[in-house]
Amino acid sequence: MNRKKVKLAYITNDSARKATFKKRKKGLMKKVSELSPLCGIDACAILYNPYDSQSEVWPEMEQSKKMVTQESFLRQRIAKRKEQLKKQGKDNREKEITRVMFQSLTGKGLQTLNIIDLNDLGWMIDQNLKEINKRIESLNKKAQSLATAAVAAAAAHHQEWREGARGETGL
Repeated sequence: MNRKKVKLAYITNDSARKATFKKRKKGLMKKVSELSPLCGIDACAILYNPYDSQSEVWPEMEQSKKMVTQESFLRQRIAKRKEQLKKQGKDNREKEITRVMFQSLTGKGLQTLNIIDLNDLGWMIDQNLKEINKRIESLNKKAQSLATAAVAAAAAHHQEWREGARGETGL
């Protein structure tokens, strides 16, 4: 399906001219926005609108702030990957030290570890002890609240029993 060739002449009908302007303006802005990244050039467009007091500019200020060059894009990606690598290295180190800690619990010696490994092992043990102490404290609080509730329930039950026993004896 082929398009008809458009006759380039002034459009005398005012509403048709406005509609054509609006459509063509949108297409032109789209072409400029595609041309810039495809060809790696800086491009801009300024359209004076006879139907509006403000002219249109591409790229808009917000849009140009979002646009990045290939170099800055690559720098961002490299920084992101470095951060991911650093995080993964830290995770791997924690897993390695955890493995060493569990091996030492099974009887394997720590003689082959250097001072950095021993410091990291000490830190890991401290972290685990803190977590264990928090858990113990939490369980103690839970047990204390359950015991308090049990004592209160037993006292209430005893009180009911005493009142029931008085009623049976006629006191």
